[in-house]
Amino acid sequence: MPIVSFEQLEDLYDPTLHRVFVAVTYTKLNRVRTRLYKEVKKKGFAPASYVSSKSFVWRDVEIGDNCFIFENNVIQRRVKIGSNVILWSGNHIGHRTVIGDNVFMSLNAVVAGYCVIGENCFIGINSSITDTKKVARDCVIGAGAVVIRDTEEGKVYVGNPAKPTKRSSYATFGVDEA
Repeated sequence: MPIVSFEQLEDLYDPTLHRVFVAVTYTKLNRVRTRLYKEVKKKGFAPASYVSSKSFVWRDVEIGDNCFIFENNVIQRRVKIGSNVILWSGNHIGHRTVIGDNVFMSLNAVVAGYCVIGENCFIGINSSITDTKKVARDCVIGAGAVVIRDTEEGKVYVGNPAKPTKRSSYATFGVDEA
């Protein structure tokens, strides 16, 4: 497949005939991927999503656009996944959980049932979020952290049980504004 500069995209490809996937990681707490995702839509392209055939996704799951769901994810019934979300390998998303837009979930995280993951969050490797918990927008859940209480916006949580650090997620990821 050819590599095309972002600025030339609509000049070389008809937006009515082509779809685009914005393949950017969690840079700047997902802000870079979100900006490019919005620009792709402004250019008239429909964002594409991909779900690995090696993942188990219940038939009533809702998945937004520009999502990439890697292999070995288990996504249980009535889960809602927003747009511009990346679920790396081996995660478990419990029933009726809602994942907001622009989330990046690293590998082997466990999210129990009835949880809410806010917009722009980063969920670290091997972290766990217990039933009915709300992870506020712009949170970072560190590797191996165990969330047993609702979180506060813009914080970094580490440990078992997870506790906020003194440094905000904005400072950690170099984001100027909330």
